[in-house]
Amino acid sequence: MLDPVYYAVSAVMWCWHQLFGLLLGPSSGVAWALSVVFLVLTLRALLIRPFIAQVRSARAMRVIAPQLTELRKLYADDRPRLMKETKALQSAHGVNLMGGCLPALLQLPVFLGLLHVLRYFNRPGLTFEQNAALPNYVFGPDQVRSFLEARLFGAPLSAYLSMPQQLLDSFGGHVERFDVAVVALPLMLVAAVATHFSARHSAQQQPPDSPTASAMRFTPWIFPLGALVGGLFFPFPIAILIYWLTNNAWTLVQQRIVFSRLPAIPLAPAPLVTAVPTPALVPADPPATPTVTPAGGGGTGKRKRHASGHRPSRRRR
Repeated sequence: MLDPVYYAVSAVMWCWHQLFGLLLGPSSGVAWALSVVFLVLTLRALLIRPFIAQVRSARAMRVIAPQLTELRKLYADDRPRLMKETKALQSAHGVNLMGGCLPALLQLPVFLGLLHVLRYFNRPGLTFEQNAALPNYVFGPDQVRSFLEARLFGAPLSAYLSMPQQLLDSFGGHVERFDVAVVALPLMLVAAVATHFSARHSAQQQPPDSPTASAMRFTPWIFPLGALVGGLFFPFPIAILIYWLTNNAWTLVQQRIVFSRLPAIPLAPAPLVTAVPTPALVPADPPATPTVTPAGGGGTGKRKRHASGHRPSRRRR
């Protein structure tokens, strides 16, 4: 089902490894680590426009937050009407809630795809020679052997702290768990710190009285646990920690640049839809009685005087 994702992720990694392998050597751990880093950069570069749209939508939400509060008070007992008026107000100001989730939704398949591809370099139950003879999606057997032999400061890129020693020894040589910990633990801590600051910066951009703000209040402390707990107890390889660190470092830098340079959106508050009061019944004035004017003269038969006191002369027929 996710094979297209696995092929796409491995293809981007393959392209970048071809470039850095020419400079640093095909079995260089730094070259393979840079291929993971630039996989993240490629994805995030494609998501710049959706991210800017997300920021604009969030700023629009801040502008209409007081009006949403008034709508909730006005239609507290009419849930369907509240949903209708809320959607109309958000649409009038260009708020797209699904668009705000698009960057995260697109990153999740890439994360899962990279995790799957990394684990398939060193399949459980196979020896080094058996794994090196099997392709891994776009990677041929030569690239698989190159990846298994690569070391980043003495640790294989697909190794993780809780990996069984049998799997550690199937990377083409004996690998000490201490070597994995020396690389994994600093990456976990730095990734957790970067996640904390990026989540806190995102939470600060939410309207203070919105439901999203209350939900994101604890994310700066919950999200970093993913890097710490995942790196300690789950099969998160070192390359995944590199992915996590690069992704959150990009997010933090991108937020600061976009939020500081993107001009504020001047939005005029839209009028609220309020209940129309029923007008009170006011008795109408009786119709004026028409005055019958006799033919050939005024109603009283008297001619009006000028301001000087003289009567106007009759027009001769």
